[in-house]
Amino acid sequence: QVQLVESGGGLVQPGDSLRLSCAVSGFTSHYYSLAWYRQVPGKEREGVSCISKSDGIKSYTDSVKGRFTISRDNAKNTVFLQMSSLKPEDTAVYYCNIRDLVTMTISWGQGTQVTVSS
Repeated sequence: QVQLVESGGGLVQPGDSLRLSCAVSGFTSHYYSLAWYRQVPGKEREGVSCISKSDGIKSYTDSVKGRFTISRDNAKNTVFLQMSSLKPEDTAVYYCNIRDLVTMTISWGQGTQVTVSS
């Protein structure tokens, strides 16, 4: 069974940094992508960043470009989201997911709260 466990969220001030981690276990496919999403109450879940396993190509939503960096540690089956210059509008629950590119199955973590407030 695939499990994703996010960690690293918290309460920070505007301009601060945080690094989120997502540990993946139980996933056996060699063709997959990893992504971070975020959601605030009353709004749809928004894609933040994505990285492919095969070629490492990264993508970001416009609002986080230049501030967030996605990376992965294949040996530890972990994906990271380094967030810098945080803004109050970055406040959300952040989720990671893994998409099997063969079956197109998506598995989600439970989410971690990020709050940016002075």
